[in-house]
Amino acid sequence: MSAADEVVHLTVDDRVARITLDSPGNRNALSRPLVDQLETHLRRADEDVDVGIVVLTHTGGTFCAGADLTEAVAHGMEDGTRRLLRLLRTIVALPTPVVAAVCGHVRAGGVGLVGACDLALVTAESTFAFTEARLGLAPAIISLTTRTRLSDRDAAAKWLTGTTFDGVEAAQAGLVTAAVPAADLDDELTGRLGELRGASPQGLRETKRLLNRELLARIDADGDELVALSARLFASAEAREAMTAFKERRPPRWATT
Repeated sequence: MSAADEVVHLTVDDRVARITLDSPGNRNALSRPLVDQLETHLRRADEDVDVGIVVLTHTGGTFCAGADLTEAVAHGMEDGTRRLLRLLRTIVALPTPVVAAVCGHVRAGGVGLVGACDLALVTAESTFAFTEARLGLAPAIISLTTRTRLSDRDAAAKWLTGTTFDGVEAAQAGLVTAAVPAADLDDELTGRLGELRGASPQGLRETKRLLNRELLARIDADGDELVALSARLFASAEAREAMTAFKERRPPRWATT
């Protein structure tokens, strides 16, 4: 793979593997290359005996915009939703702790990516939204990594309306670990990494397994059904209208002012 084709980068320093999403042209959308490269780097980091922690971060003003709608229009989304399910499972099952460091916007599948991480540090100014319902979809796959992090009422309000909320509200809701001013994100990350370095590799590995045991079981039990649901919704007339409207930069026909 040439450097021009690389949309996810991996560097290792002082026992920390930093994985950086670097496709700002499409707002780090979950394209096939980005998902495949991210999964490959996660596995490489976990296999590296010198790595004890993984940091997942990004370039540009968006951490991840969710599904790549251009791919969805051209090829459908059954393969894409299955790849997303596999990616989320990889993060959850990875023995190495994964810490998200976010300074920007997070939408739809990107929120599911944050939800799969063991710790999520964001800036107060970061914004989040479950935008699926506005596109004729439902947060099917990402419900696995986000639903239990929210109260019933919070999930209903955020999922049904697709409303945008900031990092502070995300932290208050339990969706992320902490929200800090943008100028303090690096210091917050450094402090959390220092705390993790104080734990033994075995302690981290076994504690993560304990924490994620029920989530992993849900992914394995419900994943295929949710992939089918997501693929069916992406192929629906309403979703096609929403994706066409997105490409044409106009509201979908059912939208009200």
